[in-house]
Amino acid sequence: MLFNFRIQQTGLLALFVSFSLFAEAQQTRPVAPVKTPVALRADITIDKVMDIGPLGVRLIRNPKTGEFWYSTFDGNVFRISDFDTPKAAEHKIFSAADHGITRLQGAAFLNNTLFLCGNISANGGKGTKGRMVKYDLSKKQPVLTEVFNTVEYGTNATTFDHGWNALEISPDKKYIYVNSGARTDHGEVQDNNGAYPNARDNGLTANVFRFPVTAENLLLPSEAAELKKMGYLYAEGIRNAYDMAFDAGNNLFGVINSGDYDQSEEMFWIRQGHHYGFPWQMAGVENPQQFSPWVPDPATDLFISPGAHAWVVKYFRNDPDFPKIPAGVKFSPGVQNLGPAANEYRDIATGKIVDGDITGRTVSTFNAHCVPLGLVFDTKKALAPEFRGDGFVFRYGGGSTRPGTNLLRKEGKDLLHLEMQYNEAADNYYMKTTSLANNFNAPVDAVLHGNKIYVIEHGAAGSAGGRIWKITLPR
Repeated sequence: MLFNFRIQQTGLLALFVSFSLFAEAQQTRPVAPVKTPVALRADITIDKVMDIGPLGVRLIRNPKTGEFWYSTFDGNVFRISDFDTPKAAEHKIFSAADHGITRLQGAAFLNNTLFLCGNISANGGKGTKGRMVKYDLSKKQPVLTEVFNTVEYGTNATTFDHGWNALEISPDKKYIYVNSGARTDHGEVQDNNGAYPNARDNGLTANVFRFPVTAENLLLPSEAAELKKMGYLYAEGIRNAYDMAFDAGNNLFGVINSGDYDQSEEMFWIRQGHHYGFPWQMAGVENPQQFSPWVPDPATDLFISPGAHAWVVKYFRNDPDFPKIPAGVKFSPGVQNLGPAANEYRDIATGKIVDGDITGRTVSTFNAHCVPLGLVFDTKKALAPEFRGDGFVFRYGGGSTRPGTNLLRKEGKDLLHLEMQYNEAADNYYMKTTSLANNFNAPVDAVLHGNKIYVIEHGAAGSAGGRIWKITLPR
């Protein structure tokens, strides 16, 4: 119980980052000095907008008023007055006591209506429920309306219980999409110290859902077949799309955090009825735990790091009861990265880390453990021709300067430009990926407004807090 409580207190790191960290580490390690981001081109500038409190997760903009808001992992929601001026100030509008979401990871505006989504505790902290609510802010006293609650299911005492998080409104404003991440690292049993025995993922986890924006008072079951029958289960087999965004052509994309095995992080073109492989494969690399007998060992399987949390606590193990791939299911691949950035990968044949620029292979999609977040697209075509209509994403992980750091973790904590093209033969997207700025601290979410990308940095529990930066791109 104490361990589970500490996971929730450590915040964002403990819930979606696949680094080799123990849940308590963020509480005991010294806080790193704040770095100043650096632009890698002369026509790009970076300025600090403001400092904020700790545990910031989402940065959103109210399209009706133009105001910026941000939310925190522990349930607080702030409006920012005089944004992007020296007078910028935050004002707490809601807390977990108001909306009931104690693990708040999703926030989005539809006109002047604020949607919030996350998890609440159940069964004395051993279980959890997903929850979404909305507030109509045009009213003098906003009234909470429940969109959905889920049935209770098992949470677990690990760093891999990702919860309900990313929200995205459809371009026609008829639907809201929500991601519910996996409750496991790679599909293993996670029974929370004996509670909810033999529990793996279920219909409420590792999937993307779609609801009408008018939906109210729904109760979601845990069976995938029932969720499909209700029309809410949109796409399956997605480990954790912690951020989603529509491009200028109204295509939905999501950036994915893979597990502790050295499979690449992916970006999916998320389409209705598609299955993206989890837990049987990630980035085209099969999960070896589905094949029994299997004897995991970093000495013989280089995809397992000796310091990986899932290895240390023995979540990699022989698992003869691992579920089989459902009959007739075809997996959809990730967006293919042509480089030159974020295309290092561990080769299946040799186990060595290689660079796609040298081998000539595409990568599905980003280097392992880079944690892509803050996905945005230039849907308004407001940028210079070089960037017009393109995508941008931040790498939360990597950027290590420690001697001996391998290629998968060397580059990161940067802003990537995604120049994407549809390949008709493959029925998929391919993209050129370039780093535009680096030396960020902990970038978790972003808003593109005009030619400016505003990015919020997560401040760890117990720290002074996070920050919001402004990256100005050429018009």
